[in-house]
Amino acid sequence: MIKTLSTEEDRIWPTEKWPAMKFREGLKIGAKGGHGPIRYLVETYHPSEVIQFRFLKPNGFNGIHKFELRDLTDKKTEIKHTIDMNTVGEGTLSWILGIRSLHNALIEDAFDKLENNFSENKKTTTWNFWVRFLRKQIEKKYNQTG
Repeated sequence: MIKTLSTEEDRIWPTEKWPAMKFREGLKIGAKGGHGPIRYLVETYHPSEVIQFRFLKPNGFNGIHKFELRDLTDKKTEIKHTIDMNTVGEGTLSWILGIRSLHNALIEDAFDKLENNFSENKKTTTWNFWVRFLRKQIEKKYNQTG
């Protein structure tokens, strides 16, 4: 599943609702890319197990985030998403005021999409008021600056 990230056949990233994850060079160690205003470097990549990204932007985001898959049984797999970062300056403000909530909603949508690859009962997580508000503000700003 991880190897489908940022491809036409992406089975994890919720491109239906969020900016696509893009890498010019494809997914490989050292590749730079991101989604929306978030930029990172692929630091670790084992297609069937883990992908780890190091934050490059926004300024003030210092650390990593990663997806891990682990087979628990023949029919059960654990997926884990981890952020291990410190923020400074305006990175702290942007994380607290907006990015954290948007990030959490995006990850819920990604986990729903992943689960829906294997389930007949399709799951959709409802965004909270703050996420809907922030997305509306971003949409207004984007439509004004186009």
